[in-house]
Amino acid sequence: MKFGKELASQMVQEWQAAYVDYNQLKKLLKDLLRFRQNHALPSSPGPAARQRSLTRRLTMYRAFSGLTGLRGSPRKNEDEVILVSAVEQEGSDYRYQTMFLRSSEEGGEYELVFFRKLDEEFNKVVKFYKGKVEEVKKEAEQLSKQMDALIALRIRVDKPYVGVGHGFGPAEVRVAAPAGNSAPATVIASVNGVKQESSPFSSIVLFSNMKGGLHMDVIQEVEMSTEGNSVGEQASAEKNRKDSRSFRPASIDVLDHVKINVDPDTPVSTLRNVIKSSKSDPSFSKEELTKAEEKLRKAFVEFYQQLRLLKSYCFLNMLAFSKIMKKYDKITSRSASKSYLEMVDKSYLGTSDEVNKLIERLEATFIKHFANGNRRKGMKSLRPGHKKERHRTTFFLGLFTGCSIALVAAIIVSIHARNLLNHEGRGQYMDNIFPLYSLFGFIVLHMIMYGSNTYLWRRFRVNYPFIFGFKPGTELGFREVFLLASGLSVLALAAVLSNLDMEMDPRTQSFEALTELVPLGLVTVVLLITFCPFNIIYRSSRFFLLRCAWHCICAPLYKVTLSDFFLADQLTSQVQAFRSLQFYVCYYGWGDFKKRSNRCLESNVYEILYIVVAIIPFWSRALQCLRRLFEEKDTMQGLNCLKLGSSAKECQNPWLRDKLLISNKAVYFVAIVVNILLRLVWMQLVLDFNEAPFLHRRAMVAVVACLEILRRGIWNFFRLENEHFNNVGKYRAFKSVPLPFHYEDEKIM
Repeated sequence: MKFGKELASQMVQEWQAAYVDYNQLKKLLKDLLRFRQNHALPSSPGPAARQRSLTRRLTMYRAFSGLTGLRGSPRKNEDEVILVSAVEQEGSDYRYQTMFLRSSEEGGEYELVFFRKLDEEFNKVVKFYKGKVEEVKKEAEQLSKQMDALIALRIRVDKPYVGVGHGFGPAEVRVAAPAGNSAPATVIASVNGVKQESSPFSSIVLFSNMKGGLHMDVIQEVEMSTEGNSVGEQASAEKNRKDSRSFRPASIDVLDHVKINVDPDTPVSTLRNVIKSSKSDPSFSKEELTKAEEKLRKAFVEFYQQLRLLKSYCFLNMLAFSKIMKKYDKITSRSASKSYLEMVDKSYLGTSDEVNKLIERLEATFIKHFANGNRRKGMKSLRPGHKKERHRTTFFLGLFTGCSIALVAAIIVSIHARNLLNHEGRGQYMDNIFPLYSLFGFIVLHMIMYGSNTYLWRRFRVNYPFIFGFKPGTELGFREVFLLASGLSVLALAAVLSNLDMEMDPRTQSFEALTELVPLGLVTVVLLITFCPFNIIYRSSRFFLLRCAWHCICAPLYKVTLSDFFLADQLTSQVQAFRSLQFYVCYYGWGDFKKRSNRCLESNVYEILYIVVAIIPFWSRALQCLRRLFEEKDTMQGLNCLKLGSSAKECQNPWLRDKLLISNKAVYFVAIVVNILLRLVWMQLVLDFNEAPFLHRRAMVAVVACLEILRRGIWNFFRLENEHFNNVGKYRAFKSVPLPFHYEDEKIM
């Protein structure tokens, strides 16, 4: 695989604009190569011309460096091609620039453009990387404070009498924390006024009331500071430690300064936040400790993934600069890569080691406190395995697809051979049996559309597992979705084929009970598989679907996530499926299924529920919108929509957004027209165009429902495209994990 494609496959998609534009740099080198080939330029100029050009460029460089104060000094070498330097800017930031010393040579303007673009890309990468490192350092400090509170809560829950020494008077534990966190904290234990100081961050000494005297518990701690270990930094840290007069309460007393964050993610917590505050005092219960540990565990895992991707970002960009400079040397037969890569190695991108230190310390902390010292278990939690493509999935997909095609052919042949379209029992079949089986058609079609979406999202590098919030390694790919759809279609088509009989038994004047119960049995099987608690048939995905469905039912009592309102949108397109379920209850509960007769439409209750069932998905979606409006307190969304609509003429793509996944803009305009037309199809139900000359009324309703599902599938692709570009624009590649504790000195957001 070429490096350009490898880079594109491994980069964090939400950060793609922050990576080096390798393809653009490669294009500039191709232009340079084409120019040199067309003009038959030699590999290098003559020594006299090279010496004159170098002398002139060095003179200009000295004059320029005397004015701007550049770091470094040029090397006086006639083979020198570039001079790389760093211009100091505000603060401690540097802007790197390259002076090309051969611009007067033929074709030099191409190389000058290349190095200007190279410097632009390098400065962009360094700025982004440094900003992200500063962010993770602040987050590491916040997680350290969260760990202090968690350890204190563990001690308080497990040993409620910590703080009273048996026969020795009160025991006190404090952590000496220098201001600014410039040095490690020191643990100080005091018993009856006698202080004992432990080594920095080596352990926290706790005393508890035990039989036989004083019992000492030692809990190892790991420092999460990112400070270096140079002599100057150590001296500064020691000075700050000695000069500091402020101390942070120790692991037990810290609970006096924290509150428990109550996230509005359940009905109870939502109602509590409406009535009371979103912060509560610690209750020191086992349940509270378990919730805090789970939240902090998730925060550590998410932070670890962030550090790993940041490390990968640094490595891939450094490798890209190395590759592109070697290509330049090969094309021009120069030796410029050595000088430039030396600058790359000495820059912040090459010398910063904060991320590696944080990774090591986070691993040690997680293994110690969340894996009971078991490194294999801890690393398995921190580094979840990637999902492996299984050949059996492809095999069974092909098998079920072939069986489905064969069953469709068998149904068509059976209908024509028995002339069922002109049979006198056709109307009875369409009124009673067809609605039962159409339910499975709606579900299979929706699954096929979702499978197609997952294929396109992966094809265009949309990170849909992150957008939906799937647990890493558990998301379903297009093969798995198509496998489920084809498997369900085989069951449904086989049931249809077994239930095509339209003639009653002349002796009993009824249909065979066993075949008439096939649709009910099939629904029962699907429901049992959906709610099956055993780890079979993608349990993680089934439970994720059920959880989102429950959130939709209980809206607005649950916090609304994208997966929740995305599912609610899907349900609004499955109104006929819900009505089919309603018909199942009426048909098998109050109808005479042995004679294929029902009086559902004659019931006023059924007609009322027929309308209510259609309203529920839209009502749930509306309540979700109200919940988001209440939480985000954004009443300007309507005005923003108008503003965005009025500014569409100023975009690079009129009537479309600036960034598009599909390069062919006609696809978007066709999708707009199709979406409008399909949205108007529902009018046939209002205007009573329910029956065509060649279609039964029930069939017409099913066709309209299928068209709505197709429209929803098209909309799904562009909806996630919009969310993807929102993440890209904000460089949002990680989830925001709620933390369990809130310090009183922190600002309430």
